[in-house]
Amino acid sequence: MKICVLPGDGIGPEIVAQALRVLRALDLKLETEEALLGGCAVDATGSPYPEATQKLAQQADAVLLGAVGGPQWDSNPREQRPERGLLGIRKHLNLFANLRPAVLYDELANASTLKPEVVAGLDILIIRELTGDIYFGQPRGIEVRDGQRVGTNTMVYSESEIRRIARVAFAAARKRRGKLCSVDKMNVLECTQLWRDVVIETAKEFADVELSHMLVDNAAMQLVRNPKQFDVMVTGNMFGDILSDEASMLTGSIGMLPSASLDENNKGLYEPCHGSAPDIAGKGIANPLATILSAAMMLRYTFGDEPAAIRIEQAVKKVLASGFRTVDIYEPGMKKVGTREMGDAVLAAL
Repeated sequence: MKICVLPGDGIGPEIVAQALRVLRALDLKLETEEALLGGCAVDATGSPYPEATQKLAQQADAVLLGAVGGPQWDSNPREQRPERGLLGIRKHLNLFANLRPAVLYDELANASTLKPEVVAGLDILIIRELTGDIYFGQPRGIEVRDGQRVGTNTMVYSESEIRRIARVAFAAARKRRGKLCSVDKMNVLECTQLWRDVVIETAKEFADVELSHMLVDNAAMQLVRNPKQFDVMVTGNMFGDILSDEASMLTGSIGMLPSASLDENNKGLYEPCHGSAPDIAGKGIANPLATILSAAMMLRYTFGDEPAAIRIEQAVKKVLASGFRTVDIYEPGMKKVGTREMGDAVLAAL
């Protein structure tokens, strides 16, 4: 199993280190090699996604990423900002399907800002198209028209792009509770009218899955009002970016949620949903569980090792049941621990 490891910026190196400890404890045949992505890559090479990293990522079976970004790079030219590295690797590896589970562990029901009865037992999978939409559409940029600056971005999707992400979502729903909600804004945006039309056409291939549709503004509201009505949600790049972060907070902390970004052959990039958290970087208090759970997703989706993935997930559940908490999920009466101590606890549970 060849894994390209990209610790990245901020808390990235701290949390990735714990995920690697857990992977190595499973006695799997792993080959890991580190490379630069994001702000650290800009500082070292001038590029957020250097050629050496591109080569290593292309050759690997999977990529494990920490996080990228930080305020020290915000004033850089756009092509030298850390986030361009993240967009670049997604595009380069054709990682079009982003899977973000939002699962509320029973032990963390009180950590959510919503009432426990609203979120208890929550288990949603949000599938976000990752290589199209307004983030990549052309034309784009800032120009001067009639003496004033004008910014332009283009939302664009082709029929084939929509169909392939829809198939991923239908297949995922088929393995879960058989319900798929497609999110769009077809009442205003023609691009997402096409999205809805193609999803409806694709549904004919999956007669055993119940399909529904929801406008994105309503979906954002329903995620807070009644989140357990959803099983699998599928949507475009921008809407998915926003909704998946909203769903993450239903679980009590964005520090708990893993993600997988897959190509058509299940080669994947695995990363926590949270960012680089520069305000706590280097303090040893970041929550590594989302990264550890991302490693479990890697074993499941890219390497097909379901038993190993389940072992990691059960170890995390056991650690939470034992009362271990990092500061982001801490509540009185629990055992407050740091990044490495949480890694130690997961290893002990394994």
